[in-house]
Amino acid sequence: MTAARDLYPLSEKAPEKAVSASGLPLSELTLDAVVSERIGAADIRISADVLRLQARIARDAGRDRLALNLERAAELVSVPQDLILDTYEMLRPGRISDSRLLTERAEMLRRDYGAHMIAALIDEAVAVYERRNLFRRRY
Repeated sequence: MTAARDLYPLSEKAPEKAVSASGLPLSELTLDAVVSERIGAADIRISADVLRLQARIARDAGRDRLALNLERAAELVSVPQDLILDTYEMLRPGRISDSRLLTERAEMLRRDYGAHMIAALIDEAVAVYERRNLFRRRY
């Protein structure tokens, strides 16, 4: 069996595995296709499967932290961008005064999107923010 790291870079060594979120192969993702409006923004988004494959490659190459970040990114593919940005804003110290808001957001991400690693990261942030008294509305 081939080691995952032997697939890197995917675009050269396994282009059939590197498809967009809408299922388009890399060969169809061209500037001409964008300019002629044959493909749109949804067609150039990365898929969760490709991110998970990139995570396997990173882990196989000994890059565990990168692999973990790619796995978390894979969880976020199905989360609407406005929700991601709102969550990011909530995580900035001084933006919210009630830890329950972040706890509820973590639970919603788990329940509605299956984003368990992201939710765990938010839960960890809540614990740190509480310990450091960062739940004080400043902005």
